[in-house]
Amino acid sequence: MQIPRAHLALAVAVLTAAFPVHAADLKLAAIFGDNMVLQQNLPVPVWGWSAPGAEVTVSFGGQAKSTKAGANGKWLVKLGKLKASFEPQSLVVKSGDTKIFTNILVGEVWLASGQSNMEKPIGNQPGQKPTFNAEAELAAANYPNIRIFKVEKILSATPLADLEKFDGWQACSSNALDRTHFSAAAYFFGREIHTNLNVPVGLIESSWGGTRIEPWTPPVGFEAVPSLAALAQTKLSTNKISNTRPMAIYNAMIAPLAGFALRGALWYQGESNLMGTNADNNYRLYPDMMAALVGGWRQIWGEGNFPFYFVQIAPFKYYGGKVHRVNSPEMLPEFWTLQSQAARHIKHTGMVVTTDLVNNLDDIHPRDKASVGHRLALLALNETYGREVVSSGPVFRKYKISGDKAVLKFEHAQGGLKSKDGQPLTWFMLAGADGKFVSADAKIVGDTVEVSAAGIAKPATVRFAWDESAQPNFCNEAGLPAEPFRTDEPVN
Repeated sequence: MQIPRAHLALAVAVLTAAFPVHAADLKLAAIFGDNMVLQQNLPVPVWGWSAPGAEVTVSFGGQAKSTKAGANGKWLVKLGKLKASFEPQSLVVKSGDTKIFTNILVGEVWLASGQSNMEKPIGNQPGQKPTFNAEAELAAANYPNIRIFKVEKILSATPLADLEKFDGWQACSSNALDRTHFSAAAYFFGREIHTNLNVPVGLIESSWGGTRIEPWTPPVGFEAVPSLAALAQTKLSTNKISNTRPMAIYNAMIAPLAGFALRGALWYQGESNLMGTNADNNYRLYPDMMAALVGGWRQIWGEGNFPFYFVQIAPFKYYGGKVHRVNSPEMLPEFWTLQSQAARHIKHTGMVVTTDLVNNLDDIHPRDKASVGHRLALLALNETYGREVVSSGPVFRKYKISGDKAVLKFEHAQGGLKSKDGQPLTWFMLAGADGKFVSADAKIVGDTVEVSAAGIAKPATVRFAWDESAQPNFCNEAGLPAEPFRTDEPVN
C-alpha cells in the first residue's frame, strides 16, 4: 500500500520529535569556523545546537567549559578573557561528536555595516568605479593575520537563529578581498588597526547597498526611542519581504551574529534616508533612528556600550544633478548636522567627516575609501585604544559678535586651525537680522575664525559648508576637515 505523502511527512515529524537528535547533529553557529579571530580581553560566547539535554564541552586556549543543551537543542558557553595571539589555535567542541576549528587567532574584532559606500569593494563593482589605486592596493593586500567574514544579502520576517548565506572566515589576501567584494572601507580600517596595534584583526561585513537604516534596527532599539516605538510593531509578510521594511535585514543579517564577541562596530549609511519622497520630513528623525540602531545593537550583544564609529555621508548633487533626489540643495547639509547630533548624543560614538574626499560630485560612491578607513581607524585608535592621535577635525562650539565680525570658537583645534590648500577659507556665509546669507570672508586669528562680509554691519548668523556641493578647505593641523554647521541651530 502506498502511504500518502502528507501522512509520510507527518510520520517523519513525529519520529523526529519523539527521539533525541543524534550526537552527530552537533552544530556551531555559522559565524564560528576555521581561520576566525576571537576577541581579546572580553568573555567570548560560543554557541550552537546539539541533542536536547546533551553535555557539551568547548575547549580553547587552555580553557574547557561545559554546559548542557536546552530542550530545543541550543547551548552556549562563555570562554574567559583571552590574550591576543598570532599563534594558530584550535577550538574543539565535543558532544558525542566532535567539531574542530583550526587556524584561529586572538585579537580585535569589528563589525562593518551600512549601505553601498560601506559595501563598495576595492576593485570592480557593477555601476561604480573602483577605489583609487585599486590594482596596487589589491596586490599589496596580503595580510594573513587579518581575517575577513562576509554576510550575504538575505531578508527574513522573523529573527533567524543562524546565518543562511555567508562567505566564511578566510585570511586576508588580494584574491579573498576581490572574490568576496569585501568592503574597502572596512579593509583599510582593519589594516591600520592591525599595523598600529600589532594584533590579529577580524572583520565581519554585513552591508547592503541602497538600504535605509530602519531595516537594520532591532525591535528593542525602536522600543527605546519614543518617536519610533511604533515601528517595533511592524508586521512583515512571510511571502514577500521588502528590504525597506523595518527589521527585515536585521532579522537575517545581524540577529544571527548577536553575541559574537567584538570590540565595536562601523557604520556608513544615510543616503537612502536622505532621499526618497520625504514628504513627511522623515529624514529629520535620523538622530533618533541612529539612537535606535546603536542602542538596539548594544542591547542584543550584551557587551555594554561598545564603540560605534560612523561616516558622515559625502557631498553629492542630490538636488543639482540630472534627477532631483531631494527638495533643496540645503537638505544634505541639514542631514550632516543631524548626523553630527547623533555623534554628540550617543555615548561612545564618533563620526568621520568626508567633505574633502569627493573627486566627482556626480558620483554618489566616492572612490577614496582609504581615507575613510584611515579616519575611522583614527577614531578607534584614539577613543577605544587610548593612542594619542588626532581623530577629529574642528567642531564648532560657540560664537560671539564683535563689531562687524562673527568670532567663532572650535573644539578639536589641536595644533592650530588652517586652510588645507593655503588659500583663503571657503564656504563660510554670513547673514544679518534679515536672514539673507551672502558669501563671507573668513580669517583664522589665533584659535578663532573671524567672519565678515561687505554690506553686513551687524552680523547675526554664520553658516559653513551649507550646500550639498560644499568642499571646504578649513581643517586643523592634522588635516582633518571641519564639520559643516550653522549658528542658527543650537549646538546641544
